[in-house]
Amino acid sequence: MTNDGYTPIRLVTSRGGGRGVDCRYYYTAGASNAVIWVGGVGGGWDTPARELYPHLCQKLIRKDINSLRVRFRYPTDLYQCILDVIEGIHFLEQQGVESVGLVGHSFGGAVVIQAATTTAASSSDTVRTVVTLSTQSYGAEGISGLKQGSSILLIHGTDDKVLPPYCSSYVYSLAYDPKEIIFYRGATHGLDEAAEQVHQMVHDWLVKHLKKAGL
Repeated sequence: MTNDGYTPIRLVTSRGGGRGVDCRYYYTAGASNAVIWVGGVGGGWDTPARELYPHLCQKLIRKDINSLRVRFRYPTDLYQCILDVIEGIHFLEQQGVESVGLVGHSFGGAVVIQAATTTAASSSDTVRTVVTLSTQSYGAEGISGLKQGSSILLIHGTDDKVLPPYCSSYVYSLAYDPKEIIFYRGATHGLDEAAEQVHQMVHDWLVKHLKKAGL
């Protein structure tokens, strides 16, 4: 484990040329809930809202919620990125995790939505909630395919010049309950201007919906 609280791991996959999926795993033994976090089309370990991902990964572990940050192998390839997240879900299932939340920023919003609906179509009920941050609408049209009872939270800044707030509004209009959408006035694509509020909202949402699923 590193000083930042995670263990670097590589998920072995035969897909996409057999290139492994690099991850950062924050865990405590015996946890039955976990969250997968992904960034946008830029790849790497990018995170919105002033280090939202590493901050919440470390905070949630104290509530027995593990975290897996996934770095896309091919960050411009939607299909391959969806497979990366699904590999992460399978890994967590093998660790004994029963309830998973998916969080994605920008392009990653469409990725986690499709990963959730793909697993739901295979009769898996592991994914219990999805959170999108400044999501794109392209690739997210299948949101209505979420498992019945799975929740979604959409967050967007009103001053996003990369992907307009309408993208989240559109996805929200297609989603079934339970769902919630929040717009932060003056926040841009990275949501830095509303970082404190975003941190609290995402934390509380994940704790509520994952702990509820674990009852």
